[in-house]
Amino acid sequence: MSKPLSHLSLIAALTLATAGTALAHEDYSEAGALHWLQHAQQSGSQPSARQLAPFGHAVDGAAERVITLDDNSQYVNVTRLETVEFDIGGKRFAWKFDTFGTPSFPLAKIAPRGVKVDGIQVYVSENMDLMGS
Repeated sequence: MSKPLSHLSLIAALTLATAGTALAHEDYSEAGALHWLQHAQQSGSQPSARQLAPFGHAVDGAAERVITLDDNSQYVNVTRLETVEFDIGGKRFAWKFDTFGTPSFPLAKIAPRGVKVDGIQVYVSENMDLMGS
């Protein structure tokens, strides 16, 4: 193999290797949230419990809206980063849907003990204000 050709081969190989590693961590899928959590858990500084909470977190204070659910309720629609107060049979709790990549989950995952929410599914839509124009 001639010297110029071997140099070109080496340059091409290094270019491809560099380009491949530069793009290796792009992950725009819904599973990307789980990928982010793995990195957060492996980082030197520990993430807060809120950062690791895939469904958001409980809040005290004012909610943007109140959703009343009853025995006939099957689902609830919320928006990511929205704060909602749930009223279920007179029992109330507020939740901020600080989620990333979690499109739906059972309400039972976040409801306090003693609050009957069996079979109610939460659907989280993306916050269009955060998406940009």
